[in-house]
Amino acid sequence: MRLEWAVTRAACTDRDLVERMGSGDEAALRDLYLSYGRRLFAHAYRLTGSADRAEDVVQNSLLAAWRATRSYRGDGSVLAWLLGIVRNQSLNAVRRKVLPTTTLDRAEEADLATVLPDAQFEVRERQEAVRAALTRLSAQHREVLDLVFYQGLSLAETAQVCKCPVGTVKSRLHAAKARLRSALDGSRTETQP
Repeated sequence: MRLEWAVTRAACTDRDLVERMGSGDEAALRDLYLSYGRRLFAHAYRLTGSADRAEDVVQNSLLAAWRATRSYRGDGSVLAWLLGIVRNQSLNAVRRKVLPTTTLDRAEEADLATVLPDAQFEVRERQEAVRAALTRLSAQHREVLDLVFYQGLSLAETAQVCKCPVGTVKSRLHAAKARLRSALDGSRTETQP
């Protein structure tokens, strides 16, 4: 019962922040940024491949959210609404500029200071294999993986952000996992003697 109350309270708080933004409360925008800024940046970075561009996208997205608080209907989470805005802003940024060939998110490095040198090498090797496998996926597949696994959105929220049916999200997610698994299995056999 407490968990339900906490989840409902958090959702109400986010919705309250959006309502306060609609009334011109700049502190509400700041609070929303403090709650979701890192996640918005991570998604923008994965879509644009550039930290500078991702910062611009987040800033533009928050301004767009500020101006369009009426577009939030309350039928999904505030995070999904914000990620949808980030997605649109990212796609606009990508169209305006030439992207580097690698658009893969550089996942945070594991805390390797406390790991033994052999284990350090293995961790880095696995990270590089995952990065390489992710680059072989289409942008749509990477986006669905990001929204579901990194951002923690439900399939319905992911469909809302991607502006496609839930069935399409399910099929993209299934295909992305299969292709990722296949690519990782292929990289393991290449490195084994």
